[in-house]
Amino acid sequence: YYFPNKKLPKVYAYFSGFQAQTSIGDGYFAIGLDLFLGRDSRFYPALIENFPMYISRRFTPDNIAPRVTEGIIREDMFPEKDSDKTLLAKMIYNGKVMYMMDLVLPDVADTTKIGYTTAQMKWCQDFKPQIWGYFMEENLLYDTDELKTQKYLGEAPFTPGLGEKNESAPKLGIWTGWQIVRQYMEKHPEVTLPQLMANNDAQQILKDSKYRPK
Repeated sequence: YYFPNKKLPKVYAYFSGFQAQTSIGDGYFAIGLDLFLGRDSRFYPALIENFPMYISRRFTPDNIAPRVTEGIIREDMFPEKDSDKTLLAKMIYNGKVMYMMDLVLPDVADTTKIGYTTAQMKWCQDFKPQIWGYFMEENLLYDTDELKTQKYLGEAPFTPGLGEKNESAPKLGIWTGWQIVRQYMEKHPEVTLPQLMANNDAQQILKDSKYRPK
């Protein structure tokens, strides 16, 4: 609908040997069904070193569509640019991916799209101003140190340094980028999804979003 000239890959289901949920190749996209058996599958406790509970709880059938969609967006249609060095650039890139998922998966819950529990999503919403304030106070937006910024983008049970008793949500850079892009698109209804995805000016998107949560 949004990209009528896009030729979708052939989709294959296979057993990955508990190696990969999804993989992409020349003209195909593969789904490792053995990593979507349901959070209570008897296999996953034996794989706890590779897939801790905070990850394997998402190995459910309802995660197939969002993970395939996200994989096609990230790995096929709009791969991240090597020039995206700052945390802000990575936040906005991920925010655009999540916003595209909003549009092409309108019936999928936000928690499923980003991989949060209901409690983690509520924490983000309750502490939205504090999260943004933390990024600003720590001067993180323009930081290019990947070792420092990865903890705001990668998989984890929580975000160190934020929240009490390890109750904070992970991937706060992705979640915040998502909110920025959503607000940008709300303020600019004339911008189409293809135009958004082609816009690599993270600073301009932030500025025009007027993102100042209170």
